Amino acid sequence: MDLKRDRLSLHWKNPTTGQPYRTFEEVGARLRKEGQQLLFATNSGIYAPGLEPLGLHVEEGRTLVGLNNARSGGNFALLPNGVFWVKGGRAGVTETQAYRRLNMQPTYATQSGPLLVQSGQLHPAFNKAGTSFKVRSGVGVCKDGRVRFAISAGPVNFHSFAVFFRDALGCPDALYLDGSISAYATPDANTQLADFAGIWTVSR
Repeated sequence: MDLKRDRLSLHWKNPTTGQPYRTFEEVGARLRKEGQQLLFATNSGIYAPGLEPLGLHVEEGRTLVGLNNARSGGNFALLPNGVFWVKGGRAGVTETQAYRRLNMQPTYATQSGPLLVQSGQLHPAFNKAGTSFKVRSGVGVCKDGRVRFAISAGPVNFHSFAVFFRDALGCPDALYLDGSISAYATPDANTQLADFAGIWTVSR
């Protein structure tokens, strides 16, 4: 997607009800009320029970959940992890502690992990022969400045997924979002089967 043309935003709770949106349909309905057409939606980062984002969650410049410095507990803590952020017409994927030091105050941001690619280098824990195969979703910021979301069509290991972002999509920086429950929606399709906390949308 092109940030100069499209609106990329992050949603968690409906301001009318105070409850998580949960579904792409609910977010799409909200966007229609605002005069926007939903072009694409996908889940944000890993979340905890109760549809609570597990890491940083920033909407409209407001930090709703702070940075998570956990060093153990699943993929999120497979360090380095990172933050995908949007600020004005720019977006980036930044390692968590580097993000903290920058104090950049983005418009939207989500924290997840692990980092798939950092400055063109694959995560050091990834192994080409890795035996953990799952459906995986992620987001990358590519050499042309565009943001690219991807969900694997079938089970893949982390190494293959990261190589896809770096070599096929041309993204020197990319972040893992979530696993088997990941889904997407377009005007013609909706693959969602589980409720989500954060939801990224592209609209116009």
